[in-house]
Amino acid sequence: MVKRKTRQIFTVGLTMIIIAVVIAALVSLARIVLFTSSTTTTNDTSVTSLLSTTADRVVRMTVRGPIVADEDYRSYQIIVTPNTRTMTTYKGYLNQAIDNKVLANNIPAYEQFVYALNNANYMKGNELTGDNNDTRGLCATGSLYQFEILQSDKTIKKLWTTSCSSTRGSLNATLSAITKLFSAQIPNSKALIDALW
Repeated sequence: MVKRKTRQIFTVGLTMIIIAVVIAALVSLARIVLFTSSTTTTNDTSVTSLLSTTADRVVRMTVRGPIVADEDYRSYQIIVTPNTRTMTTYKGYLNQAIDNKVLANNIPAYEQFVYALNNANYMKGNELTGDNNDTRGLCATGSLYQFEILQSDKTIKKLWTTSCSSTRGSLNATLSAITKLFSAQIPNSKALIDALW
């Protein structure tokens, strides 16, 4: 009789442990599936936005130089749309234009460019929020790079990184590959950049 009760208690206990393990496994699996599908949707949305060639689409790279006196501060921006390619160099923290180069573009050229950006993981990374996304004062002796996709002047996604090894930012791609692609859109861009510093 005692053996029988012990066996029943053991069987019930083992069954409850198995049920608890199965429930925990199902909950974990559900979380993984939900997280993966939401991440995929976000990535697909930014990739779809990047690869769109409608007239209101824009990709932009902004580069800020070292943080120095206002008179010596320099930055530049390259903006590419299906219709234009623009590079502007600036001096001072109020972005006074030094030089501006505007060139025509066309949809096939823009399409090749954004697909090349996509292949270089242009939008790979998760946007940071709050204080983690505050770029003021970061990498004071180096450069800050910001990369954006815009639609009708509204930012769809914005990632950034720096030339300082201690500050990675949100971009998860090879910086040199992306900056070379942008610079290649503007003939003689190297001369304009070299003239800044």
